[in-house]
Amino acid sequence: MEQRHLGRTGLRVSRIGLGTLTWGRDTDEHDAADQLKVFWDAGGTLVDTADVYGGGEAEHLLGGFLDNLVPRQDLVIATKAGSVPDPYRRFDGSRGHLLAALDASLRRLGTDYVDLWQIHAFDPVTPLDETLQALDLAVSSGRVRYAGVSNFSGWQLAKAATWQLAAPGQRTRLACTQMEYSLLQRGVEREVLPAARDLGVGLLPSSPLGRGVLTGKYRTGTPSGSRGASEQLAPFVEPYLDDAASRIVDAVATAADGLATTPLQVALAWVRDRPGVVAPVVGARNARQLTEALSVEALSLPDEICQALDDVSAPVHRYPDQDWSTL
Repeated sequence: MEQRHLGRTGLRVSRIGLGTLTWGRDTDEHDAADQLKVFWDAGGTLVDTADVYGGGEAEHLLGGFLDNLVPRQDLVIATKAGSVPDPYRRFDGSRGHLLAALDASLRRLGTDYVDLWQIHAFDPVTPLDETLQALDLAVSSGRVRYAGVSNFSGWQLAKAATWQLAAPGQRTRLACTQMEYSLLQRGVEREVLPAARDLGVGLLPSSPLGRGVLTGKYRTGTPSGSRGASEQLAPFVEPYLDDAASRIVDAVATAADGLATTPLQVALAWVRDRPGVVAPVVGARNARQLTEALSVEALSLPDEICQALDDVSAPVHRYPDQDWSTL
């Protein structure tokens, strides 16, 4: 699999990442092991997790596979901290919480460092410099090699990245930001992606298949066993089952027919090769689904197909953001 630099850093990662959101919850140990082995065999390196995935079980499962299934040095382990199970405070970016969460992640992963550590979301009640200092301390202590953020708006990302760049050699530059991005969700193009490209921050798209809708499996209803049929994940999928999304999915299916491939591969190739994107993070229910996603490595969309998909999925830009995007 082709490797790409993560932002303006020396770290190289596979241009498709493996997501573990459902590990330890909907994906059991056997299926998780099969996924990781398939991913590694295909040349994948970037494995994305978080301290809250499966209540910590995703990290625990991944840690059990390191060296026993896949050599630790062959993987770029990325995890996150900052989300908390508190109905009154969804995110905690305090230095104390973040560093304690990192130590807990390392114990579950059974490793003394993570390759990439990301702040899961912006905490509006903690000073941003305190949050970012946790990144600096984690890197300087050797527990983290590279740092990034997730779910930051355009101004939040620009403020954080600029703060880190203001003291080179003392503060750790942000390597990446993780945000949802797909043909069904192009909102990051308004401010986040232009800011990331200008500041040398790579984008790791989450839900690159539109929460599964872009595979086309919901065109005739909700299949049993799908995320849309899950009590936990149905509200996550439902917003992308409207008429506007249906038109985009139809266009993706038409392009797939013309290229003799699948809607999944077309949708994934489109986001993978967008300007500023480093590696879409793909979550699969089983190894078979993941194998289909990884087969996109051989596919590059023709320019005319990309343009047609751009046109049918184009977000509406009006004042004041009509001139903000540089894509």
